[in-house]
Amino acid sequence: MPEIMQYVIRESVFHRLHPITKLIFAVVVVVLAVLTSDTVMLAVLVGVIVAVAAAGGLVRDLLRQVPLLVSLAASLFVLTILTVQSGETLGYLVPPAVPVIGGAFPVTMGAISLAAAMSLRFCSMLFVFQLLVISTQPRDLVHLMDRLRMPVDYTLMFLIALRFIPSLQLEGKRIHEAQLARAYNPGKGFTGKIRGLFPIIIPLVSNSLGKATVLGLTIDLRGYRSGRRTPMRDLAPGRADIAGIFCMGLMVAGYLAVLVV
Repeated sequence: MPEIMQYVIRESVFHRLHPITKLIFAVVVVVLAVLTSDTVMLAVLVGVIVAVAAAGGLVRDLLRQVPLLVSLAASLFVLTILTVQSGETLGYLVPPAVPVIGGAFPVTMGAISLAAAMSLRFCSMLFVFQLLVISTQPRDLVHLMDRLRMPVDYTLMFLIALRFIPSLQLEGKRIHEAQLARAYNPGKGFTGKIRGLFPIIIPLVSNSLGKATVLGLTIDLRGYRSGRRTPMRDLAPGRADIAGIFCMGLMVAGYLAVLVV
């Protein structure tokens, strides 16, 4: 399985955009998602992100987060049903025919609308952040953070997190394959899956701590904290970036127009 949050090499217009343009797009999407509660507008926002990903050939990589989003939506749906009881009652989690507890936990229109809005909001935020990461090389992101005068500690934490996520996933897969090769059988069912995590988590955490120590020493030896760095390439915004920023301006203007109306 391909690693998540890993830069995907493509030759597309979106990949060639300046990192600041992609960052502005991510910020605009997050702000609009936070300020919007209408499910239709949130669905349109998710559709815009998917369309941008299609232009960059990244739809398949983006949609790999759908199982996570489905589980999140299901959790939000159950949580809102248990806590929100506004609007028209559409049904009950416990049928009225059940003795004693029949008719408990009504499913209301307000709870469904709130759950749908929250799910689409998280979907848009997760999609746009993943799109930013998998379409931009880590060195360009670090260079962008340096240009924005971000503290070096935050830059390091961001870069290390990006590097460690796919590395931990790949190493966890190798440990799991090694356990299977040794005929390790934790059993079936939910308890078997939980029991099978311990032989993977323990060596994975141990190896990660060792890598973190080596990485810290490497950073100090290379003098990264000195602040004197020369980028391998200095990107400059082009016509595509101007067009992209113009389109984002139109998107914000359209949102404000709908909000006023």
